[in-house]
Amino acid sequence: MVPKSDTPKTLVMKFGGTSVGSAKALAQAMDIVESNRPNWTHIVVVVSALSGATNLLLDSAIQAARGKQGAYLKAEAELRSRHTAMAEAFLSPGNRREKFRVAMDGLINEFSRFCQAITVLGEATPRALDAIAGLGERLSARLFASALQERGFDAEPVDAFNLIVTDSQYQSAVPDFKASSEKTLDCLRPLFSQGKVPIVTGFIGATPEGIPTTLGRGGSDYSAAILGTILEADEVWIWTDVDGVMTADPRFIPEAHTIPELTFREVAELAYFGAKVLHPKTIRPVVDRGIGLRVCNTFAPDKPGTFVISERKNREPGVIKAITEIRKIQLITVEGRGMMGVVGVAARTFKAVAETGTSIQLISQASSEQSICFAVPQEASVKVCAALRQEFAAEITRKDIDSVWNTEEVVIITVVGEGMRNTPGVSGRIFSALGNKGANVIAIAQGSSEVSISLVLDARDTETAMRALHNLIE
Repeated sequence: MVPKSDTPKTLVMKFGGTSVGSAKALAQAMDIVESNRPNWTHIVVVVSALSGATNLLLDSAIQAARGKQGAYLKAEAELRSRHTAMAEAFLSPGNRREKFRVAMDGLINEFSRFCQAITVLGEATPRALDAIAGLGERLSARLFASALQERGFDAEPVDAFNLIVTDSQYQSAVPDFKASSEKTLDCLRPLFSQGKVPIVTGFIGATPEGIPTTLGRGGSDYSAAILGTILEADEVWIWTDVDGVMTADPRFIPEAHTIPELTFREVAELAYFGAKVLHPKTIRPVVDRGIGLRVCNTFAPDKPGTFVISERKNREPGVIKAITEIRKIQLITVEGRGMMGVVGVAARTFKAVAETGTSIQLISQASSEQSICFAVPQEASVKVCAALRQEFAAEITRKDIDSVWNTEEVVIITVVGEGMRNTPGVSGRIFSALGNKGANVIAIAQGSSEVSISLVLDARDTETAMRALHNLIE
């Protein structure tokens, strides 16, 4: 994984929480930066918070809103203890360790002041939660930069709210690429000219007024993709604690293995249907620009990982790439003979679900229009059914709708692979494999792209079905 020529090359590397969450992990991450530094003209490092730090920060803030001050006081002590121990492992006594301690104390005191204000107000607003959530990355970036400096690297911590401009949709902010480009280039170009390695906080940005925001799920990966796009990087590497994207969850399928190459569509399907991989929004900017994207293992850096591409030039007929699952799901059905040909039933159904704040994972409807079936998280099924019965109270009274009901726990298992679209009989093989193991399919959904087929099964058949389908991977 080295650049192709002697022309200036830029590499963006992102290290996740487990890749910086212990002294051993951080040392390995720094080894990776050090070993790749000679091969690239410019390197930008994007870091997540130490593993568990963001959850600790947010949980404490929520407890503070309930008047429980003990939670944030305990969190303050834990954050100080963890970061101090890491600093002592890498920084010799003296100015550099003292400088980090002062920065750490300042950020942790900032966290305490936020929580004190939240306790008084009795409310943790999305804006306040974003300001608190980003503190973990700010601590991590300063620790990483200080540790690299101890090794002789000219590293510089950079808060991403000085680079990435977003809207004010707190907790899931949308970046403004034009404004972000101007700020990023203004900030990072001088650092590059001085031979510095910027250590950038992932996950966070700021509104045009400078108010901190966060980028939501997959935020640190998204930060790396944004910076890679703005800097016209040659490659973006996402360092995590697995060897790349796996064919299945290795906790349940021991024979699961790394997939060498995936298309954007395949990754998007895997991410949506439960796989612990890159969120689609995090990689779209990189893929659209034709920038090389790899998912690598911090703890096995010599392994090639998974390479994500925009599309596969040579189709691979019959290739099933991966199997993934979403657990703790229930199916909800709205059915009635009076629904046939009635305009607006589906729209009213999904509007009622949306008003409960519930996300629908899968939809299946018979062509007879006598029923609509969809999947929601198990914990939301009671409130969704109640909302639907209220929405269709008049139709239920006059028997146009016979019932609104939910199943017991089910699982959504999704088979993913672009090669399936060109191969007759793939669905037959899937159903035969399940049938031979006695696993019954309750519902099915397939997108028009034909990149995936999603199946709903009884939760008790999960492991059996996963093993049977994984055997179809060639």
